Amino acid sequence: MAEENNNMEELFRQMDNHLLHDERPSEYLEQISREPWFLNYPFSMLGKMKETPQSKRFHPEGSVWNHTMMVVDQAAEEKAKSKDARTFMWAALLHDIGKPAVTKIRKDKITAYNHDAEGEHLTEDFLSCFSVDDKWIGEVAKLVRYHMHILYVTDGLPFGDVDGLKRETDIGEVALLGLCDRIGRGGSVPEDEAKAVRLFLKKMRNM
Repeated sequence: MAEENNNMEELFRQMDNHLLHDERPSEYLEQISREPWFLNYPFSMLGKMKETPQSKRFHPEGSVWNHTMMVVDQAAEEKAKSKDARTFMWAALLHDIGKPAVTKIRKDKITAYNHDAEGEHLTEDFLSCFSVDDKWIGEVAKLVRYHMHILYVTDGLPFGDVDGLKRETDIGEVALLGLCDRIGRGGSVPEDEAKAVRLFLKKMRNM
């Protein structure tokens, strides 16, 4: 058991290193996703994203995993703008970890309602398997929890919790993660996504 835990910690450290230092972390992540150990808990929580479809209208790139790889690479380009690159990069990797649990397919319509709130809990579960600080886990989890708020705020949707966002995380970090999330999909127009993020920040300043 001790040897297994040591191996798991080493795998986490390697992931951490690649997320922080690679120009395209997806290349390493794609490689390890084909290893037998990736089927074991807690890494299987990531593996489930490979099997989880998304709406072709919003995500023509395909599975949650495909989208996540695009987001992680975009985040690697943007991480220098983050106040905490490590927290930011792990939030990028885990931002849709809640989708496998909540994705529903009804009459060819694919939805993943509440995946952000579910993702907060699963992020805590995943990161708690490793020797990392509880405070840091909470910071990553809150970015995951609020990563959809650009949409909620700009479109005036009722799913948002603006007070919670202001209280529990950093608006600028949510905006940066949200930008990567929006650009990291097939057919996105970066200029349009940046405009949406600017609108989000403007509205948040007035709330």
